[in-house]
Amino acid sequence: MTTASIEHALRHHVSVLCDDIGSRSGAEPENLERARSYIAQTLGELGYEVTLQFYDYVPPARRAPIATANVIARAKGSGGRHDILIGAHYDTVPGTVGADDNASAVAVMLETARLLKDENRPLRFAAFTLEEPPYFFTSEQGSRQYVRHCGKEIAAALVLEMVGYTCADQGYPLLLRWAGYPKTGDFIGVIGDGRSRRLVRDVARAFESVGDLPTENLSVPLRGWLLPAVRLSDHASFWDHGIPAVMITDTAFMRNSNYHLMSDRPETLDIGFMAKVARASAAALRALSDGKGSGDGR
Repeated sequence: MTTASIEHALRHHVSVLCDDIGSRSGAEPENLERARSYIAQTLGELGYEVTLQFYDYVPPARRAPIATANVIARAKGSGGRHDILIGAHYDTVPGTVGADDNASAVAVMLETARLLKDENRPLRFAAFTLEEPPYFFTSEQGSRQYVRHCGKEIAAALVLEMVGYTCADQGYPLLLRWAGYPKTGDFIGVIGDGRSRRLVRDVARAFESVGDLPTENLSVPLRGWLLPAVRLSDHASFWDHGIPAVMITDTAFMRNSNYHLMSDRPETLDIGFMAKVARASAAALRALSDGKGSGDGR
């Protein structure tokens, strides 16, 4: 695929999620369903075997539970106990269209799937529901439901969390401010816990092999509890079950001032940057599934 075709497809995915569907929160189950259907249809049209993992949750201001679902797509070579997963959450904070958080990541996941659709590899693609508050770190979070039931089948996970924003002035929390990371926010971050050190190294190496995408990496001990900001996505569900996982991110609120606001809109995204992340993600999945990298951090 050409860069232009990838960028065109990324724009389309973001437009459908943000402009056509809009806010996709747990308080808006109809919009969650529309987003879920679009993602499932797109992956199915690419030739993947798509399943929906349904479960019940209770939306705010409602008493009766209703159903939501993770979207899981398997490649032809998958189905064993050592599959590599790449995923992103498709819900948003209520009232926001969530262009960077997290339509950018869903779009990149879908285009990564397109880049790999003709390759026979042990891969799974996942669109997780209910990552945003008030469901985060509860049993109703989609990735926690997935790991609880299917975690033993996953060798390693790559979680895309806000991957579409660049800026001239990058921010950091206090513990990282003097660590020598770049001041310009044009890089992609690869973050893992202690068990995922080798996975961090291997994913970062694959990203760097693509070229033209600055990459920074970070491994944190104790499942990230010393730096809680690095736990704020679905990768923490895998960390908490001892599964090697990395978060691939533009660093979210450390960079993007539109975080969780109505101003997080499609026109703020750097589509060229997203295309590079899609190509790099495909390269990482190829390397890992070829056995050139390992998720075992021991």
